Amino acid sequence: MAPPISRTIDARGSFCPGPLMELIRAIKESEVGDTIAVWSADKGSKIDIPKWVDKAGHTLVGIETKDGYDEIVVTKAR
Repeated sequence: MAPPISRTIDARGSFCPGPLMELIRAIKESEVGDTIAVWSADKGSKIDIPKWVDKAGHTLVGIETKDGYDEIVVTKAR
């Protein structure tokens, strides 16, 4: 069962590295355990965001392709 979303970032009009930068800002503003969803139409986000999440030590909950964009869900781990 997926954790509840604490915050949603609509970055569908932004291109690399915009969605990732918005996620990083949201992670900094969030508490440990918060779950953030990023909506991105930039295909690179499906690669870049999971790489950063792993490197930064957070948790990738999942990636779901929706109608014209991807929803990338991340939980802040530290």
